[in-house]
Formats: sequence, C-alpha cells, structure tokens
Amino acid sequence: MIARYTRPEMGALFTDQKKFETWLEVEIAILEALADAGQVPAADVAEVKAKAKVDAARIAEIEAETNHDVVAFLRNVTEHVGEAARWVHLGVTSSDVVDTAWALLLREAGTRLLDGIDGLRRAVAKLAVEHRHTPMIGRTHGVHAEPTTFGLKLAVFWKELGRNRERVARAVTTISVGKVSGAVGTFAHLDPDIEAGACRRLGLEPAPVSTQILQRDRHAEFAFALAVTAATLEKMALEVRHLHRTEVREVQEQFARKQTGSSSMPHKRNPILSERICGLARIVRGDLLVALENVALWHERDISHSSAERVTLPDGCILVDYLLAKTTALIENLLVFPENMRANLDRTRGLVFSQNLLLDLVRAGRTREDAYRAVQRASARVWDENITFREAVTGDEAITSTLSGEAIDAALSLERSLRNVDRVFERIHITDREAAVAG
Repeated sequence: MIARYTRPEMGALFTDQKKFETWLEVEIAILEALADAGQVPAADVAEVKAKAKVDAARIAEIEAETNHDVVAFLRNVTEHVGEAARWVHLGVTSSDVVDTAWALLLREAGTRLLDGIDGLRRAVAKLAVEHRHTPMIGRTHGVHAEPTTFGLKLAVFWKELGRNRERVARAVTTISVGKVSGAVGTFAHLDPDIEAGACRRLGLEPAPVSTQILQRDRHAEFAFALAVTAATLEKMALEVRHLHRTEVREVQEQFARKQTGSSSMPHKRNPILSERICGLARIVRGDLLVALENVALWHERDISHSSAERVTLPDGCILVDYLLAKTTALIENLLVFPENMRANLDRTRGLVFSQNLLLDLVRAGRTREDAYRAVQRASARVWDENITFREAVTGDEAITSTLSGEAIDAALSLERSLRNVDRVFERIHITDREAAVAG
C-alpha cells in the first residue's frame, strides 16, 4: 500500500525485512522441536539462534539469481551461520515456512485491528450517549419518514461495529494455524509431533489436516472480516456525507483553520475525509474477491494464490487499520448541529406524524382503508396548500368526528414518537458509564 494510506505501526508488519525475520522465527521453532525430539544437535540449534540473521537487501540480490525467495532466504541465513545452518529447513517445504509466517503476521495485524475497532466504538458510544435525545428526521429512500434521534443512529453503528469486532476476532482465531506437514501434507519427512512442537512455540494451533499449504478458506474468512468492517466504515462515512450536504447541514466534518476546501471556490468545506473512507473501502471489498478466487487451487497446491496474497493481505490490513483511525477521527471531531436537525424535522410541517394519526384512527374504530384515505387526504393538503398537518387534520371532519382535539395533539407528539429510545439504549447496553469504555 502507498505511504499515503499506511500508518507506521501496521506498515512495519509487512516490510520485506519483517517477513524474513518471521520466516526465521518459524525455522527456529521447527529446529527447536527437532532438537527436543533428539533429531538435531541442541548445540547446533543454539548456534543457529545465536548467529542467524536476515538482510532483505541481500536476499533480494540472491533472489535475482535463484528466482526463489525462500531459497534466497536460506542462503542468506547460511551466510551468517555457517556449518550449523545445514539443519535449517530440514524436511521442510517452502509453504511450511511461508504459510506459518503468514499466520503470525496476520494474527498480529488482526489484534491491532481489534484495538482500532475498540477505539472507534468508544468514540461512537460517547457521541451516541451525548445525542441520545437529539431529535432529527429519519429518512427512507432519502425522503423524510418519521422522527428518530441522532444518538439512535449512532447506536446502530456502535452495535454493528461490535459484530465486526466479533468477526475479526473469529478470523484471527481461524488464521492462527501453522503447518509443517511437508510437500503434500503427508508428514513424509517430519512427524506430526514436530509440527505440534513448533506450533506450540509460536502460539499457533497445528492444522488438523493440510496439503502443501494451509487451506485458503481461512484467508478468505480473514479477508471477509476486513471487507465487512470496511463496508461498515463506508456506511458511517456515507451517512456523514449526506448529512453534511448544504441543503441538510445537520453535521459537518471538522474544518481546520488553514484547511483549503477548493482550489477555486474559497467558501467550500467539503466532506473529503468521509469521501476518502468510502473510496478506500471499495479496495478492501475488491480484495475479498481475490481471496475467494484463491480458495480453489490445483490438487495439493499451485502457486496462483501466492502472488495475489503478497498484495491483498498486507493492503487489506493496512487499509482497514487506516480506515479505522480516520473514522475514529471523523467521529471524535464531528460538528453536530441540533438546531438544523430540528429545523429539517419540522420542514414538512408535521407530516412525519401521519402514521401515529392513522393508527389512532384505526384504534378508534375506523377501518384501516378509511383511516388511510383520510390521513392521505389531509397530507395532500399540506403539500398542495402550504399549510401545517395540524391545520389540515383539524379541518377534516372525517378525522375530527373520530378523534378529539386532545387525541389529535397526542398523535402529533414528538415525545410519543421517541418514547422508546431510552429502552433501545438499555437493550444494547450503552449507558453514560459505559460510553467511555465501550469496546
């Protein structure tokens, strides 16, 4: 991933140097398991551990000759270790090392992503609690529907982020598997006990069964967790973009004092961060297709997945890490305009209470069809005559002959429409106390 969208801590996991260091960690774990089994001299293993080093630049030089990165890596290790290096990679195939190393790197990356999700959930919970009772219009099809609150909108995001956290956590567990089963998974040259010992040292579970590789449904599940998380972040950013529009202006991205919105229009304050989140989420979702394509390989293994994963696995982790950080900053610094929310809520002059009135007419004895026609008729007058819904309703004999003035007032009540918001917050366990630690 380009430096523009790479945070240093996550980017450092996917450098060539880090990759080769992780390969070496796997090779040493295998050697230690062999030494425990009495198959390799312990003194030689100690010498390998003391002397082994890797140099990404040197490995690249060797690979230019060998056209094989694992062979180049092994030659570089031998250059540092000497004779004792003959035990390195004993009975091991390249994918034993590469796939087990991927598990270590993706586990660490996934753990960092879980921290990022937790941070974002804390920011969303804090804002949700703050605006739990801030009324605004709910929209369906982009059109005014019924009242909601800004806090409830955020609570939906908070709960969805929780599901994403569960998905990422499951994916980390699924990917935290190693294998040292040889060229076709038969343990022809090393016994399963060696695999178990190596994996135990690395904190991984041994794959119950494998071919030359770990099966790529594991990696596809990991990519899916990244893709769904990115989709949620896009969903949040898209909502900010809509609410940021000039005609709406219920929220606004923070605009720094020296920030420039447009090269030609000095007045512009564009939702550029939200747009960036939406754009980059598309890349993460696109990588999921590659991960799914990588599941079906020829027989016990081909190499078609390898080149794609060198791009998609690091890029997916780096991008989701970046997106989580940027979405957190977006929420933490979001400007909220409750007065505009209320003005937009009132823009249709009470039409948003039409269902309340419809239901009360039915409860009062009218058929649903008759009640619907009466409320629709009154609603049409609001649109056509530029009057309030209350004026239209109180001027309709079919309605006033069924409902009293007090009953009509109750139907057109914002408090009635929002009376259960607190119960929703209680049901999903966002409280003032928990807002600071929600995760």
